[in-house]
Amino acid sequence: MIENLKVIAFDADDTLWDNEPFFQQVERDMCAILSPYADAETVSKSLFETEMGNMADYGYGAVAFTLSLVENACKVSQGKVKPDEILQIINLGKTLMHLKATPLAGVVETMQALKDSGKYQLVLFTKGELMTQEHKLQRSGLEPFFDKVVIVSNKKQPQYQQLCKEMGVEPSELLMVGNSLKSDIQPALEIGAWGVFIPYEVMWQHEVIEHFEHERMMKISRFEELKQILL
Repeated sequence: MIENLKVIAFDADDTLWDNEPFFQQVERDMCAILSPYADAETVSKSLFETEMGNMADYGYGAVAFTLSLVENACKVSQGKVKPDEILQIINLGKTLMHLKATPLAGVVETMQALKDSGKYQLVLFTKGELMTQEHKLQRSGLEPFFDKVVIVSNKKQPQYQQLCKEMGVEPSELLMVGNSLKSDIQPALEIGAWGVFIPYEVMWQHEVIEHFEHERMMKISRFEELKQILL
């Protein structure tokens, strides 16, 4: 179905390993800590607003999320949050910096098959904080499969165009694999690349957009289905 494909780029979080469920659990734990000051719905709504307000300065990732957690605690408590409660929230955020990053079902076998085929250059193309993402990749054990690792602060058209330039390919020779239509698939399609969409069980509110169809996009339910498409 895809002719002249040379590079396959993979998202990391919730494509290669679990991520969002841990963030959601931290949010629930934070709501419990802040329950003396506001109900869970109020705390969560305020947190999302805080995250969006901080996006331009902090970007994406565990450190950015932790800073927003602390700021939100001060806001919803109207400055009454206690030092020990702030410390609890910071420690919750720190757990996100040490996730095991265990590969999802079918990832290792599929990546090995793609690597062994020698048909493509394989790239990890993910957004987030450099150190956090590097450490997760190392803990995942997937690093040897990639010819190149690219960690960016955001994933929009300019970043995909730069990726093509760095890899020495035309957009039509690039395939992006990921779980987010907004960050992984749509901008890749917009520059003329291909996309394989693998929905994940949960999605961060900021990444949710309406589903769409496209002639250069395929939707699969299991990571190992990539072998049927590409090999």
